[in-house]
Parts: sequence; structure tokens; C-alpha cells
Amino acid sequence: MTTAATPALDPITFAVVKSALDTIVDDMAFTVMRTARSPIVRDVLDYSTTLCDADGQIVAQAKTVALHLGAVPDAIEEVLRLYRDDMNPGDVVIMNDPYAGGMHLPDIFMFMPIFFKDRLQGFSVVVAHHCDMGGRVPGSNASDSTEIYQEGLRIPPLKLFDRGRKNTTLFQLIEKNVRVPDLVVGDLEAQLATCRIGEREFVRLFEKYGEADMKRYVAALLDYAETVTRQAIREWPKGTYRFTDHIDGDGFSDKPIPIQVAITVGDGELTVDYAGSSPQVRGAINSTFSFCKSATYLSVRCVLGRQVPNNSGVFRCIKVSAPKGSVLNPELPAPVAARALTGYRVVDAMLGCLGQIVPTRVVAACEGGNTVVCIGGWDKQTREPFILVDMINGAWGGRATKDGIEGVTNPSQNMSNMPVETLEARYPVRIEEYGYLPDTCGAGEHRGGVGLVRQYRLLAEEATLQLRSDRHTHKPYGIQGGGPASGNRNILNPDRNTRELPAKVTMTMNRGDVIRHEQSGGGGYGDPLRRDLALVARDVANGKISPAYARERHGVVMDPSGAKVDHGATEKLRASMRQAAE
Repeated sequence: MTTAATPALDPITFAVVKSALDTIVDDMAFTVMRTARSPIVRDVLDYSTTLCDADGQIVAQAKTVALHLGAVPDAIEEVLRLYRDDMNPGDVVIMNDPYAGGMHLPDIFMFMPIFFKDRLQGFSVVVAHHCDMGGRVPGSNASDSTEIYQEGLRIPPLKLFDRGRKNTTLFQLIEKNVRVPDLVVGDLEAQLATCRIGEREFVRLFEKYGEADMKRYVAALLDYAETVTRQAIREWPKGTYRFTDHIDGDGFSDKPIPIQVAITVGDGELTVDYAGSSPQVRGAINSTFSFCKSATYLSVRCVLGRQVPNNSGVFRCIKVSAPKGSVLNPELPAPVAARALTGYRVVDAMLGCLGQIVPTRVVAACEGGNTVVCIGGWDKQTREPFILVDMINGAWGGRATKDGIEGVTNPSQNMSNMPVETLEARYPVRIEEYGYLPDTCGAGEHRGGVGLVRQYRLLAEEATLQLRSDRHTHKPYGIQGGGPASGNRNILNPDRNTRELPAKVTMTMNRGDVIRHEQSGGGGYGDPLRRDLALVARDVANGKISPAYARERHGVVMDPSGAKVDHGATEKLRASMRQAAE
């Protein structure tokens, strides 16, 4: 209740503070992009920035990798558990331990406590995917590790700076355990510079509005996000909804790995239960529970309105559980390096389930998440190690009113495809093909986006290839009657002695070897026989689908030239296809 001692919040100031916080985290994101050393951070944009309050609740998050940020509260909880009584101005804490709130070893969290008038007010936070953390293979991201101790340097929450004093021991430990220390340390310095910008601008807001009012506005912002989220959920049909998706094995076995979710819609809140999902597996696709929660939160956020702020207030409305010892909540020493793949499948399972609740707000399955191609070795010409970590971002599924888009990031991320020029300038590879792959989209009234193809030729003497992909067997699903997309393919040396590779592989490449990745498209939305004929003709003209695909999937017959629709033949074919389906 508002009293004279606690006057009502000014709505205009509330909006200004909200916009200021959003601007700060976006400025932080641009700073990482401008200052990072490694292409995986600078060009692929595999990083995130956020501001938290003194309790570790996310206040604002940038438009960066959404899959990262829901894990921040768990990580910062561990930091506060260790350092709450030993947190000082000038401190900086880093960690990457998946069993202490982290996600996988390449993702280093950096927390800078923010003080105003000698009191802790919040944290400036940057998460970045580092190109190497040591371990058995370059890039520290292999799918075929069998325990976390193989995956690289595991850092519990430790102070990188203590009261402004640099922890040279920790810096040296990191430098001696990674293959490219200049890039790793350079990216740590970029994170540090970015955290300082967040700290500086957050303090300026406290200076402008005062400590008491600023705390009230931050608390009100979190409460507002919770309120509008609960209001949205109250409009959803009550009940329990279920969906199951699958991962194509863990790299050691082709046995499908189920991700099973049940969403119960209550009075303004959701209960999300992953009981029935696979036990933890031998390969490194196990997902930490913090990452599972993050994927769950962002899936719900995807179907909420734009007016909902991106902060921890949304999380308050969602209760998540996953069995201990499962692929979504593993126990030591389970490996987790390739856990992102499982996170993508959690998102797909969540959206498949949410599609039963709010179908017009959900897209059909996307490409399955990015494919990671890691090529690392020793360049004898430069006498230096190289580690290429490329993430191929592909296609969205069809939507209620629009086709899926292609050549873009998965909705659960905000990443970018590395430019060919950067790849060839920085690494001993030649990109021989990069473009759209026809007929890979799922058919629908609104088709999915078409998939991508990327082909690499190794120019170095030798390298280790780590390839992490999925959706070879369990293809991206369509919804509301839409068809599935094509499956992924990995091909070794398509020009000679061609060999199909599994979805997940670690192997040695030699000079001249070629690896070709053909990525899935997105699933279709709605009945393919309802697709507008002009749109089908346009897709054929643009080379996104073939005349054969148009006939088989959409019942559209092109004339002999392939340029125009034969309307009479199309009407007959569609009528017979509908009759056959009844």
C-alpha cells in the first residue's frame, strides 16, 4: 500500500529507467563485439550481457544469446554463497564450472559487483564462449568425451580481481592450460571492459535517482514482468499438455534420446516437468539443470507479448523440474561440452507443447540448433596453433502467418554465421560452397526456411575435426498439418571416396580433405495443399524448391518451362491428394 513514506512510483520515470537499463545492456553487447579477440565471440556473437540486482535477479538482458541468460541466477547464487561476506569494490569473479551453476567449460561467466555508497547494488555480467579451454581436443567442445575431466580447465567461482588487484596466479593458470592464450585472455579482457561499462552506467542511474528510489524502480520492474506474465498465462486453457522430441543418439549409440515435457497451466503460473526424459548419457550432450531451466524460460518468453520485460520476473511464474541423473540434470562426472544441442531440443519440445496451448504464437521446429564445426591443429607455416570454431545457423520453421526465414540464427540464440572472408583469412581452410540447399524446407501453408550447406577444405597438413550436429533421423517437425523438413547430412570428401559421417564425430583430417555439412531446413506450418500458388511458383523461380517438390508436397504442377503454374492440372492433383488423405 502506498503511504506518505512510500510515494507512488512515477510511471514516466519507471519507463525511463526501464529504457535506460535496456540501453546499458545493449551498449555492453556492442562493447564485447568491438573488443573481443576471437571470431567465435566477435563474429559469431556467442556471448551475452546482463545486469542483475544485489540478489542476483536479472534486471535487464541484451539481445544476445538467450540460452545463456536463464542460467545466470543459478551461477550468481553460487557466487553469493561463497563471497557474499567478502564482496568488495574492485572485485571480479569468474567461473565456468557446470556443476556450480555453469553450462559448459568454454562459457566463462564474469561477474563484477556494483557498489554505490559502499553498498552492493547489483552485478554487471558477461558470459562469453571461449575458443578453447584446454582438454583432450582443440575447442574443448567434443561430443565424444565421456567425463567432464576430459573437457578442459574447470574453474569454480574465483576472484580474477580482488579489490582491484589482478590475480596473476589465476591468469597464468588459464594461459598455461589453453592452446591459444592470446585469444582467451583477450576475450577475458573484453569481458572485463564490458563489465566496467555496465558498472559505470548502473552507478550513474543511482546517482541520478538516488539509492532508495532506484531500488524501488528495479523491484517494480521485476514485479511488472511477473504481473504481465501471470496475466498472459491466465488467458491460456488450463490443463496438462505433453510433447516428446528426440536427439539422434549421443555419438556412441544411435539409440534415440527422448526429451519429454509436460506443461501444466495453472492460475497464472506454469509447472514444467521433464520426467520421462532420458537418463544421462555417455556422450557429452548432457545438459546442466541451469541450462535446462534457461531453455525453458526462453521458450515461454517466446510466446509472450513484446510488452513483457526480459528479466527474472518472468522466471517467477515458471516452476521447472527434471529428474536427477537425467540428460537434463546430470550428476558428476557426466560430460557436458556439447550440451547446447540438448538445449535446442528442450526448446523444440517446449514449443511443440506450447503449440497445443497457443498455436498461433509458435513456430514449427527450426533447423535443430546450430551445427558446430571445430577444426583445430598446428599450422606448420606460421608455427602456431589454430582453432576454428564455426557455428552454422540455419532456418526457422513456418509460422502462423509467414514462412520460416533462412540463413539466420535459431530463435533461441542471437548469433551470426561467420563470414567466409574471415574464415579463409584467419584459418587454413577454403570454403568451397556456402548457400541455400533446395528442397530442404518442410512443406506447409507457410513453409519452413530452407537449410544451408557449408563445405570446408583443409589446407593445413593435419587437423582434428569435431562435428556436432543433429536432426539426421528425427527431422524438424511441422505443426498444424505442416510437413517435416529434411534431415542433416555430414559428408566426407564428396569429390572422392565419399563417406557419410554420423551426426556427431571426432576424427583426424589430412590436407585436402573436405567436410560438407548439409543442414536441415525448418518444419512447415499448416496444410501444404493450402499454400498460395503464387508463393509456390516464386519458390521454384528462386531455386528454393524444385518443380518435383512443388508437385509432391504442395500438389502444384508447373508447366513444361517450369516458370508458370498449370492451374488445371494443379486443381485436379490437389483434389486427388485431398481425397487420398481422407
